[in-house]
This record gives sequence, structure tokens and C-alpha cells, in this order.
Amino acid sequence: GLVIDGRTLNIILQGGLEEKFLELTRHCRSVLCCRSTPLQKSMVVKLIRRQLKVMTLSIGDGANDVSMIQAADVGIGISGQEGMQAVMASDFAITRFKHLKKLLLVHGHWCYARLAKMVIYFFYKNVCYVSLLFWYQFFCGFSGSTMVDYWQMIFFNLFFTSVPPLLFGVLDQDVSAETLLRLPELYKNGQ
Repeated sequence: GLVIDGRTLNIILQGGLEEKFLELTRHCRSVLCCRSTPLQKSMVVKLIRRQLKVMTLSIGDGANDVSMIQAADVGIGISGQEGMQAVMASDFAITRFKHLKKLLLVHGHWCYARLAKMVIYFFYKNVCYVSLLFWYQFFCGFSGSTMVDYWQMIFFNLFFTSVPPLLFGVLDQDVSAETLLRLPELYKNGQ
């Protein structure tokens, strides 16, 4: 990891040392900026995101972290003594820093797995519906007549697009939370 303060960051960003800074960050798993201005924090996130083409995650607990949270791909706000500005600008909100592990490893894994299954499900649903229309056109001699009434088509899409995502969202947990916390490498295997 790399820990850098505001004065050093100012020298790097204004002195044209971005390339050397990026070369250093390539060897780090995380970069922590302390005692830096909100503009410096967001500039670091934008620089790393743009030049290294990686996904960025920013965590903040106050109003000075809002620009950094908004510049990142994923922003996490911690509600606490600093106020609620970071929470209002973030994608996810947690009450304490210790909840970050469960947010990333458990809920992140479940969300990834659910979304992957739902994409496959939506392809399946649409292929089924379109193939019915395709074969019906052979039956009616390609006249363009409709196979089902309009309200039935709306009901089909409403039922098959709303109910399964709700069931997956509530019931689908491929691995228990305890196992995911015990074996963090399962998160990478899911990808």
C-alpha cells in the first residue's frame, strides 16, 4: 500500500510527476491519501482511473470526501461525526468502517452472482418470446398478424420481468455469509 500526504501530492500533481506516481501506484494494491484537499483526492482518483484503466473505490466520511466519492466508480460513505454529506453522495452507505469487509466480500459476491444469473435469465425470456413469434409467422404465412393480444404481451413481460428478479434478490445466496467471510478468495472466483 501507499500512504501519501497533501504536500507531497501537491508536488506530484503540479510538478509533472504524474507518470512516476502512476508507476509507483502500479505496484500497490491500495493508495491512501491523508491530509489532502478535496480537489487533490478527486484528481488522484481521476488520474488513476483514466491512466491505469482500473476500477476505483473511494471511501469517505465527511463533506471533504464528496468529490472523491463522486469521481470513483464505486463510492462508499461512512455516516458518523463528520455529517451525512459523504453518505448522500455515495453509492453505498455504512455506519462503521468495520462493515466494509462484509459489504465487499458478502454483499458484493451475492450481487455479482445474482446479476450474472439475471442477465442469462433475461436472454432466455426474450429468446423464448421471439422464437414463438418467429414460428408463428410460418404458421400464418408471414402475414404480420399478431399471435397474442396486446394486453397478454404486457402481462407476459410484466410477470416474467418482475417476479423472477424479486425471487432472485430475496432468496438466491449461492454461498453463506460465514463462508464468504472465512474465504475471501471466493470473491475473485465468482468473477
